Amino acid sequence: MNTWITATFSPTGSTRAISQAIAAGKEQQHIDLLKPTEAQLIPATTPLLAVVPVYGGRVPAIAIERLSALQGEGGPAIAVVVYGNRAYEDALLELKNTLTGCGFRVVAAAAFIAEHSIARSIATGRPHEQDKQTAAAFSVAIDAKLALPLAEQAEVSVPGNEDMKPLPQMPATPMVTDACGGCGYCARQCPTQAIPAGNPRTTDASRCILCMRCVSICPRKARILPPPLLEGMTARLQLCASEPRLPELYV
Repeated sequence: MNTWITATFSPTGSTRAISQAIAAGKEQQHIDLLKPTEAQLIPATTPLLAVVPVYGGRVPAIAIERLSALQGEGGPAIAVVVYGNRAYEDALLELKNTLTGCGFRVVAAAAFIAEHSIARSIATGRPHEQDKQTAAAFSVAIDAKLALPLAEQAEVSVPGNEDMKPLPQMPATPMVTDACGGCGYCARQCPTQAIPAGNPRTTDASRCILCMRCVSICPRKARILPPPLLEGMTARLQLCASEPRLPELYV
């Protein structure tokens, strides 16, 4: 099974980097979950690699919604969550349950670490070379499992609570500085359409999931988080997320 379908929700690029490290050397059909996803039936002979970020211990609801458009015919899936070195809590179980409900067999799963999308001083530079080597070893283990007879390809168990906490409320939205030229690039790229195309200097707080895509892609660096919020979040994370964590693999 050297052809994989990869489905990623990667607003700032780090989740996609993990996906590419795991699927390196494979022929890939990529599905970008940042965009609306059309219904698609995945053949049982093609593994699905689903890689999503963790926000407050959960998977973003829009990522789950778009991933659910992909339906399996009993084929294998690999569930991977990417978090900013604090904790992934129930996100991996949530992703596994989603894939199972869509008709896949989750034969492998993992939690990887990436630079925190908001507090960039947390897990700076990750995924680093050691993370990528772990991703490559994970891929080899997956291939070995998929080469076994079907009856021996057991589904994996992952940590998490079925009674999941509510999705977190966003404490604020990015603000726009005087550097904004009104080009509208952020509006075109926002995965939740939280930035009106006709007025890209504003943000709809009811739609914003604080994914930081607009901040990371703005060519003028004109979108930022309110400094007091960023300073407060960074200080809190320094207390609970400064010790480097290692990827966790389930095969």
